[in-house]
Formats: sequence, C-alpha cells, structure tokens
Amino acid sequence: MQGAHRAVLAALMALERLAAWRDRALVGTADLTGRTPARLIAALASQPMRGVGQAGSETGASRAAVLRNLDLLVRRDLVRGVTGQARFRVWAARI
Repeated sequence: MQGAHRAVLAALMALERLAAWRDRALVGTADLTGRTPARLIAALASQPMRGVGQAGSETGASRAAVLRNLDLLVRRDLVRGVTGQARFRVWAARI
C-alpha cells in the first residue's frame, strides 16, 4: 500500500513539474507568431520526449517548421537534444 502511495505522489509531482514547464515555455515564447510554437509546447507537455515525426504529426506542422521551432526552443533553454545525433534526433522538455 505504501509503495502505491509513493508512486502516486511521484506521478503527481512529475505532473506539477511538467505543468510548470509548460507555463514557463508559453511565457518564454509569447513573442512568437504562428501556431507551431504553442502546439509544439502542448505536444511536449503531453509527452516530454519527442522526435520530429511525432511532433509534426501532433502539431500538423511541416518537418522544417518543427525543426526550426525546436531549434528556437533549444536556444531559449526550454528543450534539449537527447540523442546527440544528426539523424533520428529526439528532444526533451527541460523540466
């Protein structure tokens, strides 16, 4: 019973950190135009690690637009590259 309680508490804490990241990311990109930044943030808030294909499918944006916006989020210290590869890259929210 105690293990289940700890697991639920850990999940709630992770959700709080994710919600705080989403709020910080929305404030940090408020100056941007277009739909892609907000949609990308929503996609990362629902699943904090994403590849370009997944992000493109969820946001409805082109691969080029997703890459541009991910690079922008990296420069604003909201997202980080996980794989360190040139191909098949994966990005994660900086929670």
